[in-house]
Amino acid sequence: MCGRYTVTPPAAALEARFEASFAGSTAGPTYNAAPSQQLPVILNTEPGRIQLLQWGLLPGWVRDVQKAPRPINARAETLTEKPSFRTLLQRRRALVLADSFYEWQVTSHGKVPHRILLTSEEPFAFAGLWDEWLNRDTGEVHPTFTIITTAPNSLMAPIHNRMPVLLPGREAELAWLDDGLGLAGHQLLLQPYAPDAMREYVVSPLVNSPAHNEPAVLLPAA
Repeated sequence: MCGRYTVTPPAAALEARFEASFAGSTAGPTYNAAPSQQLPVILNTEPGRIQLLQWGLLPGWVRDVQKAPRPINARAETLTEKPSFRTLLQRRRALVLADSFYEWQVTSHGKVPHRILLTSEEPFAFAGLWDEWLNRDTGEVHPTFTIITTAPNSLMAPIHNRMPVLLPGREAELAWLDDGLGLAGHQLLLQPYAPDAMREYVVSPLVNSPAHNEPAVLLPAA
């Protein structure tokens, strides 16, 4: 799964990297992004805008918001088996902007947090899905997103049995946003990232709490 990540580049750097402009307010550096937070994404319907959406998918068909699950991840292998995800894969895809993610390795001494990033340390995009839920009482629209996961590559396998889908470069990002590519084409993009283009290291338990949203969580464990 992917339950925590970072978005540390300044807004201008993200705009240049993803050829899009922030719509309204921008997000400051996020060193410990967690579910329920408002985080930067690019939607297939507006590829030139970076918007802040809440992490944790609330599908538009939900009636009871209090009881509805809000999945932060969606498995690539089963997207087409679930009607709600299949529809989103066809119509509502997103780039989830990031520059690293965290995963916890289960060991005999407890769970050990790792930070995983590109060897270039450049920003990248997770493949995501999004939807909008309409509050019929107030008319307010709540857009949300989820991150797609896949099988681990050889770097991730010793740490966890899943990893988020990192789209491999600008061509793949544009293809993911392209409505004309088709369902099969989009599914082909949902592959494990090349392990030799990634690196990882152990970080301190500070990252265990989303309250610690500070540069210290990026430091290698002592």
